[in-house]
Amino acid sequence: MLLVCTTWQSSSAVAADFTYRGGLVNPPLPKPKFVLTDTSGNSFDLLARTRGYVTLLFFGYTHCPDMCPLQMHMIAEALKQLPAASAKQFKVVFVTTDPARDTSQVLRTYLDGFDKTFIGLTGTQAAIDAAQTAAHLPVATRSAVRPDGNYDVGHAAFVVAYSKDGFAHVIYPIGVKLQDWVHDLPELATDTWGMKVETPR
Repeated sequence: MLLVCTTWQSSSAVAADFTYRGGLVNPPLPKPKFVLTDTSGNSFDLLARTRGYVTLLFFGYTHCPDMCPLQMHMIAEALKQLPAASAKQFKVVFVTTDPARDTSQVLRTYLDGFDKTFIGLTGTQAAIDAAQTAAHLPVATRSAVRPDGNYDVGHAAFVVAYSKDGFAHVIYPIGVKLQDWVHDLPELATDTWGMKVETPR
């Protein structure tokens, strides 16, 4: 997997009097504009469907042996520790970087193993590559096919957290632990970063 972390500045991000345990993104990244297909076969406009929510965006694949299941597990477990009203402020979006193997059914089954509310998106390889570029992330790369027919996909190994203002101020790279998510999620649910917060639709 790619360990590229674009612009994260340090091991902790400070907003007002709260210290995030993710990495500060400076300048903050705008939420990308792209439309892919969800696991029900419907078009999913990221900007429109996540407006007013904290959006945790991750590009990965279901055959990933380590980072993808670890990140999804930690987010799911951390969300369970939030009050229901706070948990509803989040949209977790998993975009496959391996559409050849990650059919809608495969993707839905995979995400249901973590949390049934997690949103799975797929599309053509070109559309997924464009979505990564729109998110200012490196485009995933595929390894050579092994004799058993399997292959690996190198992808950005971090979660981008878009606040309710529509910008990513914090990202969560490799090394962030469950207790860090538990620490940060309540603040992400309420932090406005001094900007206008949109109302969920």
